[in-house]
Amino acid sequence: MSAQHLPDLIRFARHNSPYYRDLYASLPPDTDRLTDLPVIDQQDFWAANTLRDNRVLTGPLSEATVYKTGGTTGSPKFSVYTRDEWRTFVTSFGQGLVDAGLRPGHRVADLFYAGELYASFLFVLDSLAHAPVDNVRLPIGGGARPESTIPALDELSAQVLAGTPTTLCRLAEQVVSGGTRLDSVELLFFGGEALFEDQRRLLATAFPRAQARSIGYASVDAGLLGRPVPGSDTRVHRPFSPYTVVEILDDVTGEPVTEPGRPGRVVVTSLFRRLMPIIRFPAGDRAEWTGTGPGHFRILGRAEEGVRVGPVSLYTQDVQNAVAAADTAGRVVGLQLVVRRWDGRDGLVLRLATAPGDDGAASASSGEPADGLPALAEAVLAELEAVRPLYPDSVRAGFVHPLSVEWARHRDLTVNPRTGKLVRVLDERPTA
Repeated sequence: MSAQHLPDLIRFARHNSPYYRDLYASLPPDTDRLTDLPVIDQQDFWAANTLRDNRVLTGPLSEATVYKTGGTTGSPKFSVYTRDEWRTFVTSFGQGLVDAGLRPGHRVADLFYAGELYASFLFVLDSLAHAPVDNVRLPIGGGARPESTIPALDELSAQVLAGTPTTLCRLAEQVVSGGTRLDSVELLFFGGEALFEDQRRLLATAFPRAQARSIGYASVDAGLLGRPVPGSDTRVHRPFSPYTVVEILDDVTGEPVTEPGRPGRVVVTSLFRRLMPIIRFPAGDRAEWTGTGPGHFRILGRAEEGVRVGPVSLYTQDVQNAVAAADTAGRVVGLQLVVRRWDGRDGLVLRLATAPGDDGAASASSGEPADGLPALAEAVLAELEAVRPLYPDSVRAGFVHPLSVEWARHRDLTVNPRTGKLVRVLDERPTA
């Protein structure tokens, strides 16, 4: 499928999607510029984009593949692609693999996860199959045990390992502890998470001949986002032109950022998707233009819409819903998600503020046992783990630290210094 002209896509979405018809109802009928369109509200979009009584799709769900995207088991989120859209998706991404370092004849082990409607394994396998250079595909998967994966990699002389940093590091630990040598490995394609310096050290120990490269920047909901830019900074990407328009918007004003070095949130418009249009969709990340090349941008971490903790994606709305369900007395009046990294693993801290005059809040802030707060903390964590079971599963697997609660006064919550607005997500992890 070829890229569409933006005005044609806008008209098509307004005419055929009830969601976009309502979203653009107040706009002139000839509106054709992105900056004249509202940015999608994540909560409203997913509330409308359901498998039953869908208001986002532009036609019946009669020819498509359905994938699950980030969200909770209680409120799953789905993304759909027609056959032609998926072919465009994987062909474009496959071209970006050459930028990442894929060379003719490379033997590539796909270690991403498959099944349960998740897309990453199939997406990477299809992208390799549609890449412009010949390659040998080894569909091992991320769910295979390292004890069986390592001999297969050795026997098949795998030269490229593709997976999340968590998967690659789990494999690296097994390689190091077992004294195994995988001298054929030249490249480590990582995606789905940031790669941190402590992970780089582990990977370099296990695979001393291999370079770590971004496999590319994409998501099953937003689609194509950025293709790798060769260089030492693996966070730098460029848009998949002409299929994707990437904007960086100011955190406060929402206006497009044009100058290099000024952070903002990433918003994407897909010019090849018509069944489920993606027009000014928040990708959930923050970035900045680098000024080093046309459209080059550096990914800086997750934005307020969501957070990635190891292999687990969480939306702020997920946490807010869990707190609301557990806090029947209404003691919590503010929350922040604080992501930290220690001992080589990510961890999520829920910073909860209680209402003014709450004796429990005063006790908690002074470090003394607070009336009822430990029980409330346990209830909140239990509620969140129940709707996002991948988190406790990842704790048991040793990928992330257990969830924890940090009690605070409302004045202790971090706010934007210019607007006084609450900052929902604090990512305190050092990135490399």
